[in-house]
Amino acid sequence: MPETITNCRNIAIVGPYLSGKTALLESILSVTGVTTRKGTAKDGNRVGDSSPEARDRNMSVEVNAACTEYGGIRFTFLDCPGSVEFAQETYNALIGTGLAIVVCEPDPGRILTLSPLFKFLDDWEIPHLVFINKMDRVCTDEERCVTSFSELLNALKAVSTRPIIPQQYPIGNGEQLVGFIDLITEQAYHYHPGAPSDPVPLPESLKEAEHAARQAMLEELANFDDHLLEELLEEIEPPQDEIVKDLKMELGADLIVPVLIGVAEQDHGVRALLDALVREAPEPAITAERRGLKSSEGWPIAQVLKTYYTPQGGKLSLVRVWQGKLTEGQTLNGVRPGGMYRLMGQQTQSVQVAKTGDIVALARMEGIQTGDTLTTELNQLKNPLPKATLLPAVYGWAITPENRKDEVKISAALSKMLDEDPSLSWEQNGDTHEIILWGQGQIHLQVTLDRLRRKYNLPMVTHLPRIPYKETIRKNTNSHGRYKHQSGGHGQFGDVYLDIKPQPRGEGFNFDERIVGGVVPRQYIPGVEIGVREYLSQGPLGFPVVDVAVTLTNGSYHSVDSSEQAFKQAARLAMQSGMEKCEPVLLEPITSVEICAPSDFTSQMFQLITGRRGQILGYEAMSDWKGWDKISAYIPQAEMQDLIVELRSLTLGVGYFNWQFDHLQEVPEKLTERILATSNGNGNSKS
Repeated sequence: MPETITNCRNIAIVGPYLSGKTALLESILSVTGVTTRKGTAKDGNRVGDSSPEARDRNMSVEVNAACTEYGGIRFTFLDCPGSVEFAQETYNALIGTGLAIVVCEPDPGRILTLSPLFKFLDDWEIPHLVFINKMDRVCTDEERCVTSFSELLNALKAVSTRPIIPQQYPIGNGEQLVGFIDLITEQAYHYHPGAPSDPVPLPESLKEAEHAARQAMLEELANFDDHLLEELLEEIEPPQDEIVKDLKMELGADLIVPVLIGVAEQDHGVRALLDALVREAPEPAITAERRGLKSSEGWPIAQVLKTYYTPQGGKLSLVRVWQGKLTEGQTLNGVRPGGMYRLMGQQTQSVQVAKTGDIVALARMEGIQTGDTLTTELNQLKNPLPKATLLPAVYGWAITPENRKDEVKISAALSKMLDEDPSLSWEQNGDTHEIILWGQGQIHLQVTLDRLRRKYNLPMVTHLPRIPYKETIRKNTNSHGRYKHQSGGHGQFGDVYLDIKPQPRGEGFNFDERIVGGVVPRQYIPGVEIGVREYLSQGPLGFPVVDVAVTLTNGSYHSVDSSEQAFKQAARLAMQSGMEKCEPVLLEPITSVEICAPSDFTSQMFQLITGRRGQILGYEAMSDWKGWDKISAYIPQAEMQDLIVELRSLTLGVGYFNWQFDHLQEVPEKLTERILATSNGNGNSKS
């Protein structure tokens, strides 16, 4: 008989790229009977890699949802991307889940890559456990298996602010991982590919190590339970149900991080993981209460975790129900959904009701964005639910459509792309006149361009954004410009004298006049300013001119032939002859940068900055992140374009930075020569 579904859990599967998250999801779906044949990366048929962009790269590039049932509970799993370039997807999904499974490889040297993930989970108080995948790679013999497991636990403790508590102990035999010991029950199990593990006697050689590991687990749990602490002090063996109760309570409160092991591709440890989720994963009500909501009581409140634009169904909003229940046909935030579905990758199953804790997709929620709080009672909603902070853009490409006729379609298509992926942004740069697409890295932007081509038939040509150089002057000068033109009828006559002076950096442009005796009539003075401004849009070096003061001091006019247009032309001539005498210099934008990385890499960060013509302003330990430093610096924008690539390469992918324009600074002379030799101004390259 089928199990009666009494409750639901929503679980995020997270972890670094190549840790095996999607393989774990495939194993879970196979073990629970949802699929009869596991998908593989090679075949491109995994539920977690359902989009064409994911299949092309054999990696997850967006959140994928899948539902299954086990132990009388309906589970919704969110398989999240592992690449740091798609971290925003992961963070947006995590805020709506009750628990996260952090999947990692058995390599102590790469455990550091979990640091940003642990930081986010702890900041948001999201319960999480660790599943060490691919344990067969380090269990090449019994001794090595034990040593490797101990090294992994120590590495996890170094990056987690919560106590790391192993619930299992590996069993190696010969040259392979053969099973595990459940530290709660002290029962040993042997793995069988594609089948449940068999209980076996506890190996004599591991009894001492198992006892020590179990005692350490109990002592950590006792830090949050006085009764358990008394039992341990009096050497009373605590009942198993008390241990499970403590695990569930402390995990649900994000006080501890349990650790389980396995090999997802062979289904090893997956049933034990599911059993742990049934026993210990917090109920939806507990997670809702942590967010200050009433759970099943009251009017419905939901939050959008992810937005999709599908070829068949149009816009889908993946939402988590925090309070009350959603029913088909309800109006949320003034919008009536076009349907409600459970998702299995890109497949949909229609549902009529979604209760607290459910994660479902709502169709055609126009105007609704990722992170939005949805409700039927907007007037009663005091505050919207908090959203994950948007990651700053760190990498950009200038884009132009292959077909010039497609330019009118870019804005609408990019708006939909940003709806799906809030970590993208775009701008029409006023200096270089380029459309710049900003994101989290090369792969991130390439996936976006693939989607533009596939979904909207908008193939793009890309190049690195041009640098918006400016120019200014070092010396004062006086200049004269006369414009005289006769072509039958009224002629054109304008005559001006200008003082041109440099201004302090950042002061911009200033125009003034000191005309006496009406030598330049008042109605023509605006034309002089227009002429000056037009010239300054492209100075003698070919770039916009800044930090210049121009004063109209004298001139003459003709009562018939003078006009505003003539004086504008006279001003341009005066500027053209005068600016070349003012020692024009090239200016480049300097950014203020904060680079954050583990302190082990601080010296390398210094070298990275100075190697990019940067000026280090200082560094300090991050007050809210143990073992991390923050370095402040000025770096020329021209040196920022691939900074994120090198930074991630040096820091196992975990380093990041924030940046913004700070000021303009003179370009070194040798570099100026190179820029001018390859540019026509405004960053345009010479052909």
